[in-house]
Amino acid sequence: MVSGQVRSGRTAGGRRAGRDDVTDGGTEHAGADGRAPDRVVVVGTGPVATAVRAAWEDARAVDELPEQEPQSALVGADVVVLVAHTGDLALQAGPSPRDRQAAAVAQAQHVLAAARAVGVRHVVVVGSAVVHGAAPDRPVVHDRDPLPRSTDAPRDGLVAELVAVEAVVARAARRRTPLVTVLRPAALVGPGVDTFVTRHFEAPRLLTVRGAVRQWQFVHVDDVASAARFAVEHGLTGALTVGAIDVLSPSQVEAAAGMRRVELAPTTAFGTAERLHRVGVLPAPASELAFVVYPWTVASDRLLAAGWTPRWSSPECLDVLLEGVQGRVAVAGRRVGSRDAAALGAAGAAVALIGTAAVWRQA
Repeated sequence: MVSGQVRSGRTAGGRRAGRDDVTDGGTEHAGADGRAPDRVVVVGTGPVATAVRAAWEDARAVDELPEQEPQSALVGADVVVLVAHTGDLALQAGPSPRDRQAAAVAQAQHVLAAARAVGVRHVVVVGSAVVHGAAPDRPVVHDRDPLPRSTDAPRDGLVAELVAVEAVVARAARRRTPLVTVLRPAALVGPGVDTFVTRHFEAPRLLTVRGAVRQWQFVHVDDVASAARFAVEHGLTGALTVGAIDVLSPSQVEAAAGMRRVELAPTTAFGTAERLHRVGVLPAPASELAFVVYPWTVASDRLLAAGWTPRWSSPECLDVLLEGVQGRVAVAGRRVGSRDAAALGAAGAAVALIGTAAVWRQA
């Protein structure tokens, strides 16, 4: 991994000139062996699902499979893509974490069973590399790295949900059919993407934890979609990490974002996050704070070795992220209104977790 150069300011990024010939799964529908075009069904909602459908222009969209006769939604499909990580926090609002996790597990079970019943050839599940965890000394995540022990996994939140889905997928992958691939992307960016990582950049300050150097790596949803198609067309199965080929240093990110950072002791940051989550201020459990203060860079080993190349670099992805969060204010992942933001700024308290405490006092 090498650090990229970042343009300063919150400006929109685009694709690099001269990269239209990059191998990313191709644009033709016919398979490499000349067979008929795949009939693709994309199960899921949100910006990730939208990008995946665009990668297969004639893909059929299914928000979720029905509980009764779920196979009816997949009849005729050759390939099914289950989007487990939607990339949209708003879609998680409402149900309790336990209910969301149960629903995600049930949906994965329905999709895999229905795919097998109707003879689907290949199932791709889009999750996230967060299942590997983040830590101060977290090495680069490789495709074949084992997941943390279940006893070390979080009990609720998005990470716990994706870990539970992967457990279902791992059991299904033991069968001969269908082929099963799990994509584990780095931090997502793109139109409509709203995650605890993007909300980190909506805060007036970038939160850092003392003693940790958090390098930043991103991946555009278009590259996740192209990786899904590439995996199908090249018969890649198992776990595949997906990310830009470069990373950014904290100073590069701060310069590009035009933001200063605030540094807290780990006990202060995580302790405050846990208390605020317990009383309902933070939308995510304290354990998910690790993913914005500790590294979880991925290597994309097998995809790169097979010839796939992402179109978007980490600096370009950061430009997209910063453009998308303009005009929004969030403190520790909780969005606040303009009146809240003004009060926090005046008080000098709008810094990640400590600022959230001020929001809670106002509420």
